[in-house]
Amino acid sequence: MEAKAIAKYQRVSPRKTRLVARNVQGLGVEDAMNLLRFTHNKPAGILFEVVKSALANADQQGNVDVDSLVVKEVMVNEGPCWKRFMPRAQGRATKIRKRTSHITVILSEGR
Repeated sequence: MEAKAIAKYQRVSPRKTRLVARNVQGLGVEDAMNLLRFTHNKPAGILFEVVKSALANADQQGNVDVDSLVVKEVMVNEGPCWKRFMPRAQGRATKIRKRTSHITVILSEGR
């Protein structure tokens, strides 16, 4: 049995989020949540909430042993960019891209 949760348009760079997601993949849910809880950066907090949501989705399915769930896959895709401009010297402007992420967490039974 699999459970899935998706968080779209999260205001964090996909590159930074993938660094944290790589550490969580393959761990048990309890270990993954402890790792994310004590990692001090923004993507870890967002990933913690998505894993918690996937765990709640698994609990709603009914016949799933929540203690045996494993983080099967964490996908971090790029969302739309907010485009801004910053004034620079001699009347020029520089483009700033504020990136967003779509984060998908899939939990499955295993161990």
